[in-house]
Amino acid sequence: MNIKLVAIGKTDNKQLIDLIDNYIKRLGFYIKFSFEIIPDIKNAKNLSEFQQKEKEGKLILNHVANSDTLLLLDEKGKQYDSVAFSEVLQKHMNSGIKQLIFVIGGPYGFSPEIYSRANGKLSLSKMTFSHQMIRLFFVEQLYRGFTILKNEPYHHR
Repeated sequence: MNIKLVAIGKTDNKQLIDLIDNYIKRLGFYIKFSFEIIPDIKNAKNLSEFQQKEKEGKLILNHVANSDTLLLLDEKGKQYDSVAFSEVLQKHMNSGIKQLIFVIGGPYGFSPEIYSRANGKLSLSKMTFSHQMIRLFFVEQLYRGFTILKNEPYHHR
């Protein structure tokens, strides 16, 4: 199985980029992982919230095949502790899917089209974090999930 993280907009904080890259490198020991960044919508300030979500939604769908399983990182999604999240990963690996895609949306969330295409939603916290920070938190949790599945000491139970 391949895992892909798709996010809207670039991260301009070098320290965050270095930390994210560190976890992406570590993930390579467990699974084929890719991180794809969709550029910010140009002239977004001239668009309504709905129009911006619609444009971002079309760009997101360009990164998703019909056979992919799509999970949205969404504030209204289901929350898991790290062990339960590792079990979700194992369930998807056991299901035989070829690609699992996680998406971090833009500042206003997702379009109705993306919500209807999604196979599920998960939330990392009830708190609100910047889109740049969520990238780091997510790749760290993904890495943690795989160390749990391999019974490695990174996660202390």
